[in-house]
Amino acid sequence: MPAPDRSHGDLVAPSSAPTSRTHPATLPLAELAASGARLSPIVAGVWRMADWGMDGAERLRWIEQCLDHGVTSFDHADIYGSYTVESLFGEALARAPGLRDRMQLVTKCGIKLTSPNRPAHAIKSYDTSAAHLIASVEESLRALRTDRIDLLLLHRPDLLMDPDEVADAFRRLQSAGKVLHLGTSNHTPSQFALLARRVALSTNQVELSPLQLEVLDDGTLDQATDLRVRPMIWSPLAGGRIFTDTDERSDRVRRTLGEVGARHGVSAATTAYAWILRLPARPVPITGTRRLGALREAIAALDVTLTREEWYEIWRAGAGREVA
Repeated sequence: MPAPDRSHGDLVAPSSAPTSRTHPATLPLAELAASGARLSPIVAGVWRMADWGMDGAERLRWIEQCLDHGVTSFDHADIYGSYTVESLFGEALARAPGLRDRMQLVTKCGIKLTSPNRPAHAIKSYDTSAAHLIASVEESLRALRTDRIDLLLLHRPDLLMDPDEVADAFRRLQSAGKVLHLGTSNHTPSQFALLARRVALSTNQVELSPLQLEVLDDGTLDQATDLRVRPMIWSPLAGGRIFTDTDERSDRVRRTLGEVGARHGVSAATTAYAWILRLPARPVPITGTRRLGALREAIAALDVTLTREEWYEIWRAGAGREVA
């Protein structure tokens, strides 16, 4: 598995190809699971917000523009920006608190980073104890300046996790109205099942792109399809490597995305999102950019349906081989 603090963000290549959807007033919310969290079908990721160089007014305008595009869900984690991004977002939201009822807030906890902002953390470790989960939620609520988290995710598998303790902590948080739904992030099928037998889970947030194919083969998406629990997808453009890396594999994927996209009149980035959306698990991709043009490229993928052969063209480019 990749390191815990790998970027969920993407450096999206500029596109001259048209997109078919611009500034929709609303996008139908995606129900991740039966009686589970409901999110916009494209989620705005804020992993890099601390690096965007925005002041509070600019951050608020960015939030408003996402909402104007129908992207109403925002993906956080307590550790983002060395424990600063939730506060940056919350400060912006405090300028227009009425926006809270138009959005869904997702956040993650369970990773303890060493940081000047958490001097008590002696080493990087994982912690899903009830005490840590509840304390993390309280801190996220304060930072985001909200009274509720729509979806809380366990950020990484904790080898010391007691699933009964986690389930009990979530029920306490849910009973208090502080967390509405629970899910996981980067959990294997067996780890997800262990917790799902004790508490309803809305999603498993995992990495997938034409350059990162592991969850297609390890049973993660099979499980999601079987349980009808829609996965969230981080780094759908491989952290921008699809457009910036110059190795043979990245060149091959980039060229194939461009060729397939040209048939549909959309950009390579839109095609990469459409490749993810084509999966029967019905994934919900997360963007990771401040650029509105890049957000529009992701939204445009909702109107693109790749053929089976086109999907496998892209898979072949990433896998570097034909199907067996």
